[in-house]
Amino acid sequence: MSQGQKPKSDLAMLGGQKAVGSEPGDVFIWPIVTREHEEAVLGVLRAGKMSGIDVTRQFEREYAKVLGRKYALACNNGTAAIHCGFYGMGIGVGDEVISPSLTYWASIAPVYSLGATAVFADIEPDTLCIDANDIEHRITRRTKAIVVVHYTGMFPDMDAIMAIAQKHGLVLLEDASHAHGALYKGREAGTFGDVAAFSLMSGKPFPIGEGGILFTDDLSVYERGLLFGHYARHDEIQLEELQRWKGPPCGGYKYRMHQVSSAFGRVQLRLYPKQMAEIDEAMNYFCDLLEDTPGVVPMRPPKGTSTTKGGWFNPAAKYKPQELGGLSVERFAEAVTAEGSLSFPGYGKPLHLHPLFHEMDVYGYGRPTRIANLDQAAPVRQPVDTLPVTERVNRSVCTLPWFKRHRPEIIQEHANAFKKVVANYKDLLAGDKGASKDLGAYGTSARH
Repeated sequence: MSQGQKPKSDLAMLGGQKAVGSEPGDVFIWPIVTREHEEAVLGVLRAGKMSGIDVTRQFEREYAKVLGRKYALACNNGTAAIHCGFYGMGIGVGDEVISPSLTYWASIAPVYSLGATAVFADIEPDTLCIDANDIEHRITRRTKAIVVVHYTGMFPDMDAIMAIAQKHGLVLLEDASHAHGALYKGREAGTFGDVAAFSLMSGKPFPIGEGGILFTDDLSVYERGLLFGHYARHDEIQLEELQRWKGPPCGGYKYRMHQVSSAFGRVQLRLYPKQMAEIDEAMNYFCDLLEDTPGVVPMRPPKGTSTTKGGWFNPAAKYKPQELGGLSVERFAEAVTAEGSLSFPGYGKPLHLHPLFHEMDVYGYGRPTRIANLDQAAPVRQPVDTLPVTERVNRSVCTLPWFKRHRPEIIQEHANAFKKVVANYKDLLAGDKGASKDLGAYGTSARH
């Protein structure tokens, strides 16, 4: 474009000025590391206690008290916490576990090593969480458990799901790795499941560096978790039926949390409520600015209720292409990002369409691992079109910027980036290649 010539469009992607002109400063920095965190970590290093368990036990007790659960078991990551949880609940050979397909793979993949199989259910388009109405017809005589995931800090219909679990005698594993501090009708995430598991890695709302933790009110579940991956703590086992197995970890796994993470976590327990409140204020302010903006509806609980999103992990919005002339979500997100904000098209990839969950023979059984321990008549996979919402949702979802600080002037600029793209969507239609079939990712933590 020659000097003095007006750009064809106000959009930055087409030669205009960016909507976001300010430097972000600390608005996206996470975790927030304080002097208190540093001193706690240095205390572990100076004492030579990196591989000990005393600080970890303190962290567990304090976190369990905050959440109101009887037992907590800290692990080296969230995947390990889920694995211990499945074992603790007695998931084993031939069992079926119902799970949403739209979730991080660790919500369900650990059942493979226990000889169990995954059965996937569809999701609700407004929450991206498992659809309570798509669970019951999938229950068979082999079904042992249901997994619920509070995806992006949203909740499924927990009342209905817990009623289904009780009716059929099923255990419930609650993967709350996106929802630290979030409330469902006033009740905190992590208090619903027979086991609740959280990832605590540095990209999560409650970050401690690397780690995971499970909670339960069942002594047997807790002690089986100890037996499975925490050999150095077998002296804690009280139940007589587990006494004879003490010694090596019965699963052959070593899942101890590093005490640097535990020390960081103890400080974070004190600081997180205030941090979470600021994130909630910032994100709700941003979402309020987008109210009545065509094409984009931020996913959040209804206002004026006792349901909240906690730390707003990787927030998402429903994208409505029909309100923007059919503009694809890829083109929309690309234009928003060009304005200096941040948006990705889609969210998570459906697990049920990945070869791991329908054809891969992971352990050499001679048949797909997913059905290796079922009878010969068991179906090999859930084919395309069995979970219609899950399979199509990525064309109508985009991510939003995740603000960690309430800086209204900066947040306004990012909201203006979305509004500007919406206002000028017609300028984008000519170069739009349409919706892709390959949207989303198997992991989303690195996006912000």
